[in-house]
Amino acid sequence: FTAFKTATPDSAVFVEEVLICGTTPKDMREGFRIGQTVGEAVNACRLLANTPGGDMTPSILAKAAKTAAKGLPITVKVLTKKEMQKEGMGAVLGVAKGSSEEPAFITMEYKGSNDAPIVLVGKGVTFDSGGLNIKTEGHMYEMHMDMSGGAAAITAVVLAAKLKLKKHVVALVPAVENMSASNALRPGDILKSLSGQTIEVIDTDAEGRLILADALTYAKRYKPSVVLDTATLTGSSISAVGMRASVLLTRDEALAGEVSRLGEESGDYVWRLPLWDEYEENIKGTFADLVNLPESKSMQKGDVINAAMFLWQFAKELGCPWAHIDMAPRMTAIPTDKLAKGAAGTPVRLFIRFIEAWNS
Repeated sequence: FTAFKTATPDSAVFVEEVLICGTTPKDMREGFRIGQTVGEAVNACRLLANTPGGDMTPSILAKAAKTAAKGLPITVKVLTKKEMQKEGMGAVLGVAKGSSEEPAFITMEYKGSNDAPIVLVGKGVTFDSGGLNIKTEGHMYEMHMDMSGGAAAITAVVLAAKLKLKKHVVALVPAVENMSASNALRPGDILKSLSGQTIEVIDTDAEGRLILADALTYAKRYKPSVVLDTATLTGSSISAVGMRASVLLTRDEALAGEVSRLGEESGDYVWRLPLWDEYEENIKGTFADLVNLPESKSMQKGDVINAAMFLWQFAKELGCPWAHIDMAPRMTAIPTDKLAKGAAGTPVRLFIRFIEAWNS
């Protein structure tokens, strides 16, 4: 990532051209073209995620989505703060309260077919300070990449259009900053979500699940055939699986098998964790319908599951299969990835394979 580096004689050298010698059959040439297009899309996702928070605010991310879709058969709409207020997106608006940067709710639609759409929902927190439950110094660095899920959703729709897939794909990205001003969301505040369910905020640093809740409810109006959401949601997902796979949670056995298989094929590995009924008790509220984090410290362990169970309270109203991918373990590259330092571009490869394979 060199966007902010001054060029010098020792600057990084980039590969400009690759020559393949010998006879290349038509299907091989087509494979090269597709592979290059997918690779460029992964790098485009990494570029968005690597951009510092001051240069990638919610409004700038919305502009980036429009720029990426330019010249392609993709409809991009961005709901403003006023429009979100009119809709009743209390969860998104609650998280955004502490920032001088207004939130943006980004919608992108590629209609390559008339089938019920595949909806991709991506977390778009362009910088996460933790809010009033502020992060410690070591945990706040790199939090400009807390919009990596949103970047992946945006890029996947653009990629589907570039590959001219005969699929109907929608991306929904609630974009906010989570900051700690005098008017910021407080622990104990109660938000009314777009679904009508109320949420007591136990911890302002569990903000991603709040904005995703409104996005999942919004997805219902598209009458989707399937919904996948992805987010750098919890540190406990890293504790669970390390940094070589994302965590998958769903109540749908067939969907779990399909996403797991395609994760293996694409290289964006996922590993499934349980979403049993018993976990539902953890996110039931005392003063509101739900809590964004269990009130009991002992129940906060394994928060990757608590977060997914929270999202399930909204996803169960979709009327279609749903899966949650906690991609926090794959937010940044590790040495064995053989990638430059920074964002890994996960799970763009998984998303495009899923779009190709899904039969509504």
